[in-house]
Amino acid sequence: MGLITFIKDAGAKIFGGKTSAEKAFDAANEKLNAEAGAAKKLTEMVNDLQLQVKDLKINVLDDTATVSGMAYDQTTKEKVVLVIGNSQGIATVDDQMTVEHTEPEAQFYTVVSGDSLSKIAKKYYGNAMKYPEIFEANKPMLKSVDLIYPGQVLRIPALD
Repeated sequence: MGLITFIKDAGAKIFGGKTSAEKAFDAANEKLNAEAGAAKKLTEMVNDLQLQVKDLKINVLDDTATVSGMAYDQTTKEKVVLVIGNSQGIATVDDQMTVEHTEPEAQFYTVVSGDSLSKIAKKYYGNAMKYPEIFEANKPMLKSVDLIYPGQVLRIPALD
């Protein structure tokens, strides 16, 4: 008769444990709970920073966060995106927010090894001493002018 192939997770469970379908269901459930927990933590973080967004909603699916609501102004909107995007596990932010008070959009810059705020200010403004502008534009996410890290995304506002 020889070798006969069967689907190992089908049929009677005589060894205990879960079928692959049950394991997949449990894994999907865990993933949904983790994504809901991540969305809740991101929402708490935005609220703790006192960024003014009406009807703030954040959803996480895989490594993408979708954010909606009405930000007070463009600066607030950009800071919310940065808070979410600079969080571990988030690779993409789908920004669906609207803005109550419009203003010019800032540029974004990803920090590389060896960067400092003064070096970034020199690049964007032509003057290294304009680094406080970048620091202020990224508060309260930045706590010190010396605490930036490679991979972090910063707002670079236009100078008035």
